[in-house]
Amino acid sequence: MNDPRGLRTLYPPISPYASGTLDVGDGHSVYWEISGNPEGKPAVFLHGGPGGGCSPAHRRLFDPERYRVLLFDQRGCGRSRPHAELEANTTWHLVEDIERLRAVMGVEEWLVFGGSWGSTLALAYAETHPERVTELVLRGIFTMRKSEIDWYYQKGASMIFPDRWEKFVAPIAEDERDDFVAAYRRRLTHEDRAVRVEAARAWSVWEGSTITLLPDEAGISRHDQADYALAFSRIENHYFSHLGWFEEGQLIRDAHKLKNIPGVIVQGRYDMACPVQTAWELHRAWPEADLKIVEGAGHAFSEPGILHHLVEANDRFAEKLR
Repeated sequence: MNDPRGLRTLYPPISPYASGTLDVGDGHSVYWEISGNPEGKPAVFLHGGPGGGCSPAHRRLFDPERYRVLLFDQRGCGRSRPHAELEANTTWHLVEDIERLRAVMGVEEWLVFGGSWGSTLALAYAETHPERVTELVLRGIFTMRKSEIDWYYQKGASMIFPDRWEKFVAPIAEDERDDFVAAYRRRLTHEDRAVRVEAARAWSVWEGSTITLLPDEAGISRHDQADYALAFSRIENHYFSHLGWFEEGQLIRDAHKLKNIPGVIVQGRYDMACPVQTAWELHRAWPEADLKIVEGAGHAFSEPGILHHLVEANDRFAEKLR
């Protein structure tokens, strides 16, 4: 589908033809769903956050006539249970979960699509299991380096959005502001639910109000809902506190493992959550991928120029069966 400017847009709404929950061990149950053509090209969608969960719009990034796409809510968020759980919830648990879900799908290999944190997880999965990945479509590149976390949660984006940053820092005492990730962790794991909710909403709304080039009031409102904010903020902060259980710079260092995987990297020029520098460095380390820097766009997949390139990439790869 196209908009009046000739840009690609989402495919029409579609419902899953199969869904369920998978016991992945450690007390976690992961929700999954499959939509599209049962005989189509296999793909898996990795949502952002971590802790964001999937939405019906994510199915619509793929041509339902040509793709069979699996979506799932990562541990602790969305429809997965237990809600907002941090135990046994690491990057490497999720990489194992993707492999379990590949078995549920019954395929040997698939296209892997990930945006924001989903791009981090997609890179971790592809560098661990390159033989399972036919193509990579990545958006809003984030590799969990300390400098990337500091930019968004310590100093950097704060200078672009000082009014919204003031609301983010409000729950944190002056003498704790040298490390906002650590200060928020103490509140997000506090025994008092009211303390957890206050911190979760402030953390979540900061992201919801800064990820699009222009304000998205509906997105901000969703980020302000207590249940969503608790999973999103607790899990995201948990991962950031541990730097994703990566060695510093690991994902870009190991990008040579992607050499034989076709890929597209889509990056908004004015992405405040994940500045374009990281996408540029990934492209330098993985020159075989196409890099699309979208002028006049921020971080969100729904922004017109970004959405155009994502759907276009999926359509192009739909023609390829490896």
